[in-house]
Amino acid sequence: MKIKIQRESIVEYEVDIQDSTLLNILQMIKITQDATLTYSSGCKSSVCGSCSMRVNGREILACVYKVQDGDFIQPLKNVPIIRDLVVDMDKALSFNEKAKAWLHTLNPSITLSKENEKINEIQSNCILCGACYSACPVYAVNEEFIGPFSLTRVWRYVSDVREQNANEKIEVIQTSGIWDCTLCNECTLVCPQDISSKADIEKLRSKSAILGYSDPNFAASFGGGFGTSIDGSPSF
Repeated sequence: MKIKIQRESIVEYEVDIQDSTLLNILQMIKITQDATLTYSSGCKSSVCGSCSMRVNGREILACVYKVQDGDFIQPLKNVPIIRDLVVDMDKALSFNEKAKAWLHTLNPSITLSKENEKINEIQSNCILCGACYSACPVYAVNEEFIGPFSLTRVWRYVSDVREQNANEKIEVIQTSGIWDCTLCNECTLVCPQDISSKADIEKLRSKSAILGYSDPNFAASFGGGFGTSIDGSPSF
């Protein structure tokens, strides 16, 4: 079986193994053929997200993907390549801080019920693998876009009943955030945890509208002459 790997140039390797994960094959190549091949791995159980990469143009986790003859392996898109299949996720991860994607102002008198836990259970499963940023066409052209996994994490905490200052998070994501998303759903299709950032962004848009925010692109289409203020009144 032959596979190709994008390095400084495309390198083809032949391996005598069938029905194996990509991570196992990368390890075999490194041990038996090419010690310089560089990739990331961690838990080997699709939990840590560190082995995220692309196969035939699609984002996958190498620890679960079963290799097929002729597969073409590449690093994630839209992020700097450190070496071979290892990328620098620092820029994407920094959006969690920019978007205040954590429980910021805790109401200690509130205890989560089982129903409360279910509300943001799915979003809590995000492993920060970066597949959604790699697949995102908006992040590809706007490196300041607060992309999929950060916006999903914002919704996770905005919807948390213990958060006393959800409005601050909503304010932060108005610029290069929820309104910039095209709702193309590419992030959802590649998420190994089946999280729909598209759906979370739609919920954040609804929450924003309730708080009096509106799509600035809509106002700009009318010459930028009006918009909506935080109290819901027209602004000129």
